[in-house]
Amino acid sequence: MTDLLEMLLISIVIVFLLRIFVLMPVVVDGRSMEPLLTNGDRGFSFVITRRISLERFDIVIVENEKTDGKLVKRIIGMPGETIRCSGNQIYIDGELLEQPFLQDVYTSDFEYVLAEDEYFCLGDNRDVSRDSRYYGPFRDKEILASHIFLIWPLQDIGWRE
Repeated sequence: MTDLLEMLLISIVIVFLLRIFVLMPVVVDGRSMEPLLTNGDRGFSFVITRRISLERFDIVIVENEKTDGKLVKRIIGMPGETIRCSGNQIYIDGELLEQPFLQDVYTSDFEYVLAEDEYFCLGDNRDVSRDSRYYGPFRDKEILASHIFLIWPLQDIGWRE
């Protein structure tokens, strides 16, 4: 009996450590990342990759005091950059940003100068997404995890980028 209790305790500690330092469960709520991710998709995001580095176009999980829970978004603007949208085109420090993952979406005009610890995150379905245009840029500490591996629905299992 003590062996079973010991194994159970070790398993609980391992799961707890994985959850804190490696994996974060994700349930997609809403349509803001369609068609890449749809409402109800389930998977894991990685705390450890977020701690290593963040890059433009990474899918991230963000949360702050303004959001109603965790949001799934894509990094568009990096720390210290000026991000501007004009005529449905996004410019980073004056250079046109190619976004091959986007389908026909409309993005209203805006401009932000990001601080050294801020990221500008947008949903892929910009017509319905509440993102940095609504909440403002997200600070480095508000990005909880990056990259997503879907496990549900089963026919869609795999990495999403």
